[in-house]
Amino acid sequence: MIYLFLLLLSFVLTYLIKNYAIKKSLVAHVNERSSHTTPTPHGGGVAIALTWFTGLFYLYFSDSIDEHLFFALLVGVIISAVSYLDDLFELSPKIRLFTQAIVALLGLYFLGGFKELDLFIFTIQNQFLTNVFAFFMIIWFINLYNFLDGIDAYAGSEAVFLSIAGFLLFGGAHFLVLTVAVLGFLFWNWHKAKIFMGDVGSTLLGYNIAIFTIYYANQNAQSFWILIILFSLFWFDATITLFRRKRNGEQLSKAHKKHAYQRLTQSGWSHERVVFFAMALNCLLFALVISLSSLPFTLLLSLGILYAVIKFIDKKRGFTC
Repeated sequence: MIYLFLLLLSFVLTYLIKNYAIKKSLVAHVNERSSHTTPTPHGGGVAIALTWFTGLFYLYFSDSIDEHLFFALLVGVIISAVSYLDDLFELSPKIRLFTQAIVALLGLYFLGGFKELDLFIFTIQNQFLTNVFAFFMIIWFINLYNFLDGIDAYAGSEAVFLSIAGFLLFGGAHFLVLTVAVLGFLFWNWHKAKIFMGDVGSTLLGYNIAIFTIYYANQNAQSFWILIILFSLFWFDATITLFRRKRNGEQLSKAHKKHAYQRLTQSGWSHERVVFFAMALNCLLFALVISLSSLPFTLLLSLGILYAVIKFIDKKRGFTC
């Protein structure tokens, strides 16, 4: 019953925020990075955040979530609030980065740090090294999720996939709460989107995924790589695009439309087709995780498939476009 309530809450909140944004002219205008052609209300991620934190408190007071995980996820309030201000007023990069650093440190504090990093051939157990790695991983996940929020339903559908996959593999009512919080928003974000998520939603989702990854890795070191593989569609695209732009001598802070999903839409694919293609790849990654016994092989195979996808997209729409 609680999940139905949260689903309806997200749905209604998104509708109200959409109408408010239209009334106050809080719209995302078309620019050189946009994949949409008309100004559209933004800030729909507020509905995701409010529903998510409502569900989190329900889980906490009903003793349905580990206390350490609860407080680590609750830190997401900070990134959501600052990101919403950024949606409204475009804060300086220094303020955004400082906020991300604070939430990364607080998240790690409540999780008790990152215990160890299993690299298959050896394991890093030095707490300084593992926590430095985790600190930068959280910041990178926050930013890359924001980078990959560019077409209708793309970022939201990824969150739903990861939440469902996480629930099937690890259990945990928090995954179901996140699923319904995003689904209520997705109804209004499906192509053509009537409202966008905005940084308030994308940064929170990136933070949550990072926290889930560290939390479950602390319970079982192999879980780190399972979640990395499941999230590889996003981080692989963001990372390889950043590397290629750096190699080309481009100004990394400059807006661009060179991520794989953006180049697919430029090649003529509809937003729906790109999302369905992405979900098919995600289902393939999930199938590999649950069917193959060797995680190193699964990781290499997953990266090989994603690299082949990048080369396929390069043929449809070159990276230098």
